[in-house]
Amino acid sequence: MWPGAAEGSVTHPLRIAILGNAGSGKSTLARHLAARHGVPVLDLDTVAWEPDAPAQPRPDALAIDDVREFCRQHAQWVVEGCYAHLVDAALAFGPRLVFLNPGTAACLAHCRARPWEPHKYASKAEQDANLPLLLDWVAAYDTREGPLSLAAHRRCFDGYAGPKCEFTAPLDLRAPLPPLLERVG
Repeated sequence: MWPGAAEGSVTHPLRIAILGNAGSGKSTLARHLAARHGVPVLDLDTVAWEPDAPAQPRPDALAIDDVREFCRQHAQWVVEGCYAHLVDAALAFGPRLVFLNPGTAACLAHCRARPWEPHKYASKAEQDANLPLLLDWVAAYDTREGPLSLAAHRRCFDGYAGPKCEFTAPLDLRAPLPPLLERVG
């Protein structure tokens, strides 16, 4: 039985797919849930881009296969990213879908305060040099097209029939988590 589950209650493995713009808090929430529940996390950036050429996208079919394989290999998991088509691949496994949509201003502020991401950049200086491009990209969320757009995220969220929630303000991870983000369903 999962911690916190009442005797005789129905329990579900923790499977969560997190979708949102850059800076919306996806990685922070995913790391928090992984630490709290001891589950693996798939950062979709790791399958969306060629490993040795971070500016080179991988073919969608290969990235989707990697998402499906990750979901098959683990009974419990968190998948997070801004790629609606890759989140769609995880949705076939019946997770809870979390759409982090705190607004462009919050996302821009989070990007400006982002700590160094050594898995993406060789140095903090390299990351900071790319910040203006990231901020421009984040600011275009409402108007851009394709699987990384607000429109694609909205379609993904609205079209999912499973358990889901949308957060339109930044999450405070010091506060109690909503029941959707816990193990017990």
